[in-house]
Amino acid sequence: MTIFFYKVQDPYGCFSNFSLHRIDLQGHTWPTSEHYYQAQKYQGTSHQGLCDQIRQAPTPEAAAALGRNPDYNVQPDWDVIKPKVMYAAVRTKFLAHPTIQAELLATGDELIVENSPFDAYWGCGADGNGRNQLGKILMQVRQDIRQLLQH
Repeated sequence: MTIFFYKVQDPYGCFSNFSLHRIDLQGHTWPTSEHYYQAQKYQGTSHQGLCDQIRQAPTPEAAAALGRNPDYNVQPDWDVIKPKVMYAAVRTKFLAHPTIQAELLATGDELIVENSPFDAYWGCGADGNGRNQLGKILMQVRQDIRQLLQH
């Protein structure tokens, strides 16, 4: 049975980057993986000051709004590196929080799909045929954690 997630308050809501699970990466504590992901768009750019603003945003929604502002240019190779950035955030999140790690592992080998009607890259999109990159990262992290636990 496919595991669908999207909203934080729904089943499997901890799989969302908006879930309130802090992560420690690059010498900072980030309130959510969404905060981290959005800030990385501006690392090494003329808008690097936005990184701290995004990290300090009061909610993941506010962090996302800052990170999606079309007035600021993101790293030129952002489309190439964003899957690696997301993987680092998601892996860190699930390694740091045993409760949600257990929930991820309990999904067995089921397909995990971000059921986003708005995002056909990270989720399945409105027509269900999106790339589901976040779901794929979650399944990779699930496999990585299994391997770590075996050693």
